[in-house]
Amino acid sequence: MIYKKYKVLITLCIIATVFSCTKDFKEINTNPNAPVSVQPSLLLRQVIYDYGEQMSYEGFTAGNLLGQYTTALDFNLFDRHDLKSPQLGGNPWPILYTNLRDNEQILTLALENETLAVYEGPSRILKAYMAGALTDIFGDVPYSEAFKGKDITVTPTYDTQESIYLEEGGILDNLEKGITAIESYNGSITLEGDILFNGNLDAWVRFAKSLQLKFLMRISGKENVATQIQALYTENNFIANNTQNATFDFTDGEPNNFRLARLRIGDFNNFVLSETMDEILTNLNDPRLETLFRPFSNSTTGEYNGLLNGIDASQTSIALADYSLTGTIFRENPGVLDANFMTSWETKFLLAEAAEKLLISANAQTLYEQAVEESFAYWGTTLPVNYLTTVAAYGQNGQNPIEQICTQKWIATMINGYEGWIEYRRTGYPNLKPISASLNNNLLPVRMPYPAEEEALNSSNYNIAEENTDGNNINVKVWWDQD
Repeated sequence: MIYKKYKVLITLCIIATVFSCTKDFKEINTNPNAPVSVQPSLLLRQVIYDYGEQMSYEGFTAGNLLGQYTTALDFNLFDRHDLKSPQLGGNPWPILYTNLRDNEQILTLALENETLAVYEGPSRILKAYMAGALTDIFGDVPYSEAFKGKDITVTPTYDTQESIYLEEGGILDNLEKGITAIESYNGSITLEGDILFNGNLDAWVRFAKSLQLKFLMRISGKENVATQIQALYTENNFIANNTQNATFDFTDGEPNNFRLARLRIGDFNNFVLSETMDEILTNLNDPRLETLFRPFSNSTTGEYNGLLNGIDASQTSIALADYSLTGTIFRENPGVLDANFMTSWETKFLLAEAAEKLLISANAQTLYEQAVEESFAYWGTTLPVNYLTTVAAYGQNGQNPIEQICTQKWIATMINGYEGWIEYRRTGYPNLKPISASLNNNLLPVRMPYPAEEEALNSSNYNIAEENTDGNNINVKVWWDQD
């Protein structure tokens, strides 16, 4: 009997202990130093920095090859337009989706928590900016069902580029909603983690309105956008000078210097002046050649020499000393470089183009000259006193003003090589060259291919997108580029 009593007592103790442990299990096994959600200020800084740093590197290594600013001497299948073989760069897909996903967390936090409402406007503006880059590089992409992972689906459908631009929740809609969110914000919480504008909400509105101009011009061949662009110009609340640029500074030393400064010397020396860039800058007697590149080692009088893009490195012997490396600002002195999101010169080149095409009532020459002046200042290069009255004089000596505007914009865009390539596809300027040993039937690509992991991880939706692009063909134009 005594044994049974003890047995019952022991059993009750065990049950009580189990229930007691279960009751406190969550509390005991929760790390008080691990937050359950990330602060939007930390996410905002991460998104701006990670996107700016990684896409600056991507723009230099791969975008500059597509835009023919530089040429790759080796590891250059990408330069020969085998775009499915990224080497030192050429895979922006994960950069774009990772940062769009992290930015979506900021937007969700802002919409769900009134105290964080100050983050809604900037996160919408960043979403529009990065989505624009994504669809302009690839065309139709996962969008409306993307960026949220397990909350919706890990196999999102592909949205058309037209819908990404024009429909609710798309690029233009998010820019408008972002502006409205900022202008209606009356809370006391300040915007933290903002390494673009240091929390200045008015600057974010200027950025958004400059992006409206950028993306409206991008689709101007498909949509009637004159009224909207004229309204933006009349309002005059866009990025107007270099002090208002949407950029953040790299440093001379690690960890926040330009990534090219951290590459081994052999990788850096893989990129030399393109023959296309060389000819354009030389014909203009443009001193930015001395800023962006350096004389080739075998030169005797400080000369520069470019190489035609897309050589067959396995069949061609190239001496590095015969070609110009990129300038010291990209390696030895990267502290003068910016991660460039949007600038005054880009805005004014777009306005000059709009004026020349009679989309707005404005003096195209004045806007062009202001843009050239600001682009020289951006690159820290002195503008020759006669540059705008001789070699770069607007519409003189039989020059096509649109070609002048687009070529000058292309020159200044070297840090954003993908952007230069995208604008070439939109405008046809400058005249890029057929490459040396093409792996794309001597055609210049007009879109990047979807990466191989999409076929493996999102096969059913990828198969539809593949069919719509003639087998993921890099020669199939995106929506705004179609006649």
